[in-house]
Amino acid sequence: MRRISLLLVAVLMLIVTAVGSPAAVPTDSWQSTRVTDPNQHKPTGRGGYPYRAMSDYVLRELDLKPGDVVVDIGAGDGFWAELMAKFVGEQGIIHAAEVEKKKIDQMKKKFADVPQVRPYLCPTDGTGLAENCCELAFLSKTYHHLDADGRVDYLRHLHKVVKPTGRLCVIEKYSQLATVHKSHDTSLSQLMAVAEEAGWIAVRYELMTGTYHYIAIFVQRELFPPEPSAPKRRPANRQAGQKRN
Repeated sequence: MRRISLLLVAVLMLIVTAVGSPAAVPTDSWQSTRVTDPNQHKPTGRGGYPYRAMSDYVLRELDLKPGDVVVDIGAGDGFWAELMAKFVGEQGIIHAAEVEKKKIDQMKKKFADVPQVRPYLCPTDGTGLAENCCELAFLSKTYHHLDADGRVDYLRHLHKVVKPTGRLCVIEKYSQLATVHKSHDTSLSQLMAVAEEAGWIAVRYELMTGTYHYIAIFVQRELFPPEPSAPKRRPANRQAGQKRN
């Protein structure tokens, strides 16, 4: 009996340790905005994709689950598709969309043994996917390539492709901070205006420190019911001594 009791205690200790360990607790993405160093926002990464060094942070924000379906628009070399595939698992799908056949061929070779990543040649004015088929539409340094006059329509298209509870994620270079490759950036305020016109509401957006890039995550406007009506005010009490008619 004593051995059984000791065994139960040991099992309970293992459970407590596992639950309390850093690996079992989601890392908090909260970061103070207090400036403690004048160089705090100095760019630390090099190349056109410095934010890739913060991929762990981005993936935490996306919170992908096994079985999720994602369309990675402008998948490029498949950097994000490869990482997201690990989270959606074999039951999920990463539609790796590109407009250049050369990149499609390269990704097909790269992901030959990763069946959940599906590179495909997509049109320039949409994804070519069916309605309500994705949990997430992901655009990493792709939005600025969209035709300026067709961006509202493109995001409206994504509104149909993404399931009612799905999300839209856009990563872009902050145009007010860009000093090189000015054509490869997007004003955050312009993105917000276009997204709202297309039926999306921003639920989170943040500058990724040291990268000059921001991440913006949107959900569909229909998720927000009308505000409850304000309660009607009762007529003010008559003042003491006021005569009644």
